[in-house]
Amino acid sequence: MSVLAVVLIACAVLIVIGAEWPRLTAKARAGGEARSRRERDRRKTHLRVIHGDRDDFAESVKRDLDRLPVIEEHDDRHR
Repeated sequence: MSVLAVVLIACAVLIVIGAEWPRLTAKARAGGEARSRRERDRRKTHLRVIHGDRDDFAESVKRDLDRLPVIEEHDDRHR
Protein backbone atom coordinates (compact mmCIF):
# COMPACT_ATOMS: atom_id res chain seq x y z
CA MET A 1 0.00 0.00 0.00
CA SER A 2 1.16 3.45 -0.69
CA VAL A 3 1.34 6.25 1.85
CA LEU A 4 -1.47 8.06 0.07
CA ALA A 5 -3.80 5.06 0.47
CA VAL A 6 -3.04 4.78 4.20
CA VAL A 7 -3.71 8.49 4.69
CA LEU A 8 -7.00 8.27 2.78
CA ILE A 9 -8.14 5.26 4.83
CA ALA A 10 -7.19 7.04 8.07
CA CYS A 11 -9.13 10.13 6.98
CA ALA A 12 -12.16 7.98 6.10
CA VAL A 13 -12.05 6.32 9.51
CA LEU A 14 -11.82 9.70 11.25
CA ILE A 15 -14.77 11.02 9.23
CA VAL A 16 -16.92 8.02 10.14
CA ILE A 17 -16.00 8.32 13.83
CA GLY A 18 -16.71 12.06 13.74
CA ALA A 19 -20.10 11.50 12.12
CA GLU A 20 -21.16 8.76 14.53
CA TRP A 21 -19.76 10.35 17.71
CA PRO A 22 -22.95 12.21 18.79
CA ARG A 23 -25.02 9.06 18.40
CA LEU A 24 -22.53 6.99 20.39
CA THR A 25 -22.30 9.49 23.25
CA ALA A 26 -26.10 9.94 23.32
CA LYS A 27 -26.59 6.26 24.04
CA ALA A 28 -24.11 6.35 26.89
CA ARG A 29 -25.77 9.43 28.38
CA ALA A 30 -29.29 8.09 27.93
CA GLY A 31 -28.44 4.92 29.80
CA GLY A 32 -26.89 6.81 32.69
CA GLU A 33 -29.59 9.46 32.73
CA ALA A 34 -32.34 6.87 32.62
CA ARG A 35 -30.77 5.00 35.52
CA SER A 36 -30.38 8.13 37.63
CA ARG A 37 -33.95 9.19 36.76
CA ARG A 38 -35.29 5.81 37.92
CA GLU A 39 -33.27 6.04 41.15
CA ARG A 40 -34.56 9.57 41.77
CA ASP A 41 -38.15 8.49 41.12
CA ARG A 42 -37.68 5.60 43.54
CA ARG A 43 -36.41 7.98 46.24
CA LYS A 44 -39.25 10.43 45.61
CA THR A 45 -41.89 7.81 46.35
CA HIS A 46 -40.91 8.01 50.04
CA LEU A 47 -41.39 11.78 50.21
CA ARG A 48 -44.63 13.40 51.29
CA VAL A 49 -45.91 16.95 51.49
CA ILE A 50 -46.82 18.26 54.92
CA HIS A 51 -49.38 21.03 54.85
CA GLY A 52 -49.02 23.24 57.89
CA ASP A 53 -50.54 26.43 59.13
CA ARG A 54 -48.98 29.42 57.40
CA ASP A 55 -50.09 31.65 60.28
CA ASP A 56 -47.92 29.72 62.73
CA PHE A 57 -44.91 30.18 60.48
CA ALA A 58 -45.54 33.91 60.02
CA GLU A 59 -46.00 34.38 63.77
CA SER A 60 -42.78 32.51 64.58
CA VAL A 61 -40.84 34.61 62.06
CA LYS A 62 -42.25 37.82 63.52
CA ARG A 63 -41.43 36.61 67.04
CA ASP A 64 -37.84 35.77 66.00
CA LEU A 65 -37.40 39.14 64.32
CA ASP A 66 -38.65 40.93 67.43
CA ARG A 67 -36.05 39.09 69.52
CA LEU A 68 -33.09 40.12 67.34
CA PRO A 69 -30.82 42.78 68.83
CA VAL A 70 -30.92 46.14 67.11
CA ILE A 71 -27.77 48.16 66.47
CA GLU A 72 -28.12 51.87 65.88
CA GLU A 73 -26.33 52.95 62.71
CA HIS A 74 -24.41 56.21 62.75
CA ASP A 75 -24.14 58.45 59.73
CA ASP A 76 -20.43 59.22 59.28
CA ARG A 77 -21.04 61.99 56.75
CA HIS A 78 -22.29 64.48 59.36
CA ARG A 79 -19.12 64.52 61.44
